[in-house]
Formats: sequence, structure tokens, C-alpha cells
Amino acid sequence: MRAFSRLFAVLIFFAAATAATAQQNSWIQVEAQPGRNLALESASSYAQRVQNVGGFRLGRSSWYAVVLGPYEDRAARTLAAQLRAQGVIPDDAFVTLGENHGERFWPIGAATTVDDSVTLQTPVIDTAELGGDDSATAATTDTVTDTATDTAAANADPIVAPEPVEEPDETPAEARRSESLLTRDQKKQLQIALQWAGFYDKGIDGSFGRGTRASMRAWQESKGHDTSGVLTTRQRQELLDDYNAVLTELGVALVTDMTAGIEIMLPTALVSLEKYEPPFAQYNAAGGDDLHRVILISQRGNRNTLYGLYDIMQTLEIVPPEGPRRKRDLNFTLVGQNDRFISHTEAVLNNGQVKGFTLIWPVGDEERRTRLLDEMRASFTSLSGIVMEDSVGTDGANQHIDLVSGLRLRRPDMSRSGFYVDAAGSVLTTTDVTGQQCKRLTLNDTVVADVQASDDASGLVLLTPREQLEPIDFARFQPEIPRLQSEVAVAGFPFEGVLGLPSLTYGKLADIRGLGGETGVDRLDLTPQPGDAGGPVLDNNGAVMGMLLPRRRPDGRILPDHVAFAADAEAIAAFLGAAGVVTEPSDRARQLGTEELTMLAANMTVLVSCWN
Repeated sequence: MRAFSRLFAVLIFFAAATAATAQQNSWIQVEAQPGRNLALESASSYAQRVQNVGGFRLGRSSWYAVVLGPYEDRAARTLAAQLRAQGVIPDDAFVTLGENHGERFWPIGAATTVDDSVTLQTPVIDTAELGGDDSATAATTDTVTDTATDTAAANADPIVAPEPVEEPDETPAEARRSESLLTRDQKKQLQIALQWAGFYDKGIDGSFGRGTRASMRAWQESKGHDTSGVLTTRQRQELLDDYNAVLTELGVALVTDMTAGIEIMLPTALVSLEKYEPPFAQYNAAGGDDLHRVILISQRGNRNTLYGLYDIMQTLEIVPPEGPRRKRDLNFTLVGQNDRFISHTEAVLNNGQVKGFTLIWPVGDEERRTRLLDEMRASFTSLSGIVMEDSVGTDGANQHIDLVSGLRLRRPDMSRSGFYVDAAGSVLTTTDVTGQQCKRLTLNDTVVADVQASDDASGLVLLTPREQLEPIDFARFQPEIPRLQSEVAVAGFPFEGVLGLPSLTYGKLADIRGLGGETGVDRLDLTPQPGDAGGPVLDNNGAVMGMLLPRRRPDGRILPDHVAFAADAEAIAAFLGAAGVVTEPSDRARQLGTEELTMLAANMTVLVSCWN
């Protein structure tokens, strides 16, 4: 009875402290339950012991929070510490501003949303539920006497309390006693929080040795506390509150996606489920914010499925090309970064299912991103036997060639054609594609290449791949002057890679000089597309006669229809020879059929792309 009297006095103190300050809707979140029915049971149980119990859905998730309040922020934090010490609420209960509170489910019949004008309250505790001895509350009640408490309890009129006085903290001996009750996991959590705050750089082992004590003293000094090296209950809570503040403001909560078969902590204050487009469940931010996104990955498959996903993800806009990536036997990690956002993807193959997630976050917000990423990794759970079906959320009318499962493909600024000129994979192409001041040049979208030599006068560029290539075939050049009006074919990517494979455009050799009699170029009677520029010009035997030049002339004029020009074999040989590449003459003596010529062209022709 004496212990309860002291606690009741503390509650009266909080009522007065609350009334004396501006009202701010702070709440003590005591529990979160994965379902409305469980949350109703929990709220009902607390309501039998404590007044001011409330319940809210957390954002649009399937989780529901049981809370106490609202209170003024300072009173809420101190009161939460006292109720935790009494065992009335769990040790992991915390104070929140309720930004993520959605629909209200408790009390039953109450308004479904929070009323900002609601009077701040203080709870009343049932004595039968408390127990404990006087020592548990002695440090909290030195300023209120038992007599005053009994009188206040019997008086129905409002109680005028003295000005709030800072509650005395634990003595070093009391702090050591309370610390001795911590579990090993709780001690590890404190070490993690100290590490996050920048005061601890040792192992997370749950053992408070000299390194941990030194970090505690440093943290206490930074906060203006006595540097004892032993954190009091209040200081431990302050440290954990600071550590968890990042997650609280993001509304981080456990989300169970039964369609994807994944359970994971998500920032529900920022993102919510928008749509399913297998194998992706897209959790996007409101208002067109494309810098805060989470994508869950779920599909049936095997190792080939995993590796295919690894390749496909790297073609998407959400995975910038710059960044580390790692592919292993049964999992992969992709990290991409540009000047706007960082993308982190992880996926794993297990029991015939490929599951994972992508977190997209703006650059310059590393503290919140890394904390959130740690929570997502630690909580990620694949629900056994549940995987996203291929038919979920599909809409044939909304399909688009630039999209993969609803995610936009990353497209280059420009693509042109090129062709291998030696067995090492060197590629000849046009200055049309390299004149864009590209940040990155690629061959067939994946292999990064560098400019080895360039000649603006002839329009020729030689590229070398950064990785070793072994092309199926490369150009063999026509050793003789071609005959006028002979048939020619240009191999290239007329639609800049949309078709995936090169195609042939047929025509005739109109002249072996330019319109002004220039040497080094051939005039062709055919109408190519812009993407064909840089492609090889082949004769009927498959020998390379030249390289197609862009139809737009250096002076800005565009050639008439059916008129195109190509750098001839002699000009190409001179350019390549100066760059150290020796051309090989063709020894084919017979005319190739259409299928043979198409296959030869496909084996040597390359899509060259400029990316910025």
C-alpha cells in the first residue's frame, strides 16, 4: 500500500506538470500487435489497469499500436521511465509524437482520428497489479509525503501541485544494481547505441569491460552527466531514445506482405504499398517522391532465375551503374549511386524461391539510411510456402517496352552501331556517339569501353573494352576497289538497340568518291536510320567495304533520302594502323546467302551507347 501511495503521488505530479506546460500530443507506445484483434485484446487488458489507453493503426500497415496518453513530452518521457521501472509497461516501450498514428481502434466507439485539442491526461494504476517494494519508488517520491498523497487521493477537487522539480537520478550504487538486472542482449543493445553515437569501437559482446566503461564516460560527459562510467536507468533510456529516434520519425514498423511472402521492417511513415508487378511489390512514397522507395522481390525459380534477376536489375533506372556489386552462388548484392539517390538490393535463392528487397534513399541522408538498412536486413524473413504468383497485379494494357515489371529501364543518351576489328574485341565506331561528352561508353549495354583513338575529320573512333573479350567474329576487309552498282548491306541497330539484335539494310554502291570528288569515302544508294551509323558496310562475300557515316553532315546539313556515305576500307586501314591495329583482308571467294550474311553481321556488329 505504501509503494502504491508513492506511485500515485508521482502520477499527481505528472498531472500538474502537464497542466503547467503547453499541450503537445506525446504518447507512450507500450505495444504493437500484428493484427487488429490481438491489439484489441491488448488494449482491453491495459485498460483494466491503466487509464488513458489508446490504440491506433500504424500508417497503412497491418500493425496496431497500443498507447498511453496524450501527455506533454517531458512528462511522458519521465513517466514512461517510471512505469517501465514498476513493470507496468514493457522495457521496450517508448515515447512517440504519433506521426504514424492512423485509424483509431481504441477506445471502441471513439473518434477514428486523433483530436489535437484533446486534454493531456495522466494514467491511474490499479494497486492490485503493481506489487514490488518501497525501494523501487523511493527515488521518485522524495518531494511528496505520504500524508499529502493520502489527502490528495481523498480530495475530489483539483490538486494544485508545486512547480515541477527534476526527479533525482539513481546513485552510482543504485545504477550498478539496476544494470546488473540487464540481460546480455540488452547490454549488447547499449553497446550498439554507444557505437552508433560514436563513442564505442569495440566488439558487440554484451560484456561491460574497460572499453565499454570508457565509452559510457565519454557519452556521459557529452551529455553533461557525472562521468561515473555506469549509466543510470534514465541515462540508458536517454541513450536508447536517441538511438531509436531515427527509426521513430520514419515510422519503422514490421510489415507482413502475405502476397510476397516477406516480413520486414519498413519506414511506414514514408512509404506504403502501391502495386504488385511480379516479381516486385512496390512500396512508394506519396506525392511523386521517387527518392524514398522500397521494392520487395518474390518469385519462384532456380540459380538461373537469380542470375537473370541480377542482370535485369542492372538495366533498371533504380540501380545506377556506379557502385559495388557482388554475385555469389545463392545470393547477390547490388549497390548503385548517382547524384540523387543510393540504391541497395539484396536477393537470395532458398528452397526454390528468390526473395529480397531494394531500398532507394536520397544521397546526403546516410545516418537514417544505414540505420533503416540495418533494421531491414535484421528483420527480413521469408515466409515459408508463400511466394508472389506471376498473375498478381498484371494489366496487359499498361505494358511498355521501356518497363520491366513496372520499373523503368535505364536508357542511354544515344546509341549507335560499331563492329569488332580484331580478336581482342577492339571496336570501330563513329564520332557521332562519342562526341556527346559521355561519362560512360558501353558495348552491348554491359561492357565499359574507352576511346583509344579518334579522328574528327574521318569520323572514326576506336574503342577498347575494359574487360577481355573474345568476339565470335571480327571484320575482314575487302582488299580490292569495289565495283560501282554492286550490292551492299549495312549491319546496324537502326532503332538504337530496341530490337536487341542488329539488322541489315540493303542498297548499292553509287560511287567511290564523295559528292565533291573527295577520296576516302564511298557514296551509297540506301536509306539507313540514325542508329545504323558506325555499322559495317558488307559486300556479297561478307567482306567489309567501309563504315557507315552519320547522315547529318558536319556542317549540319542532312543528306537526301537514298543517299548515305561510308568511310572506305583504305581510310579505315590507315586510321587503325596509326592506332596499332592491323586489319585483316578477306579471303572469302563465294557469295554468302542471306542467312549466312545475317549471321556474320550479328557476330561482329556491336551496340555502342553513350551514358550520362
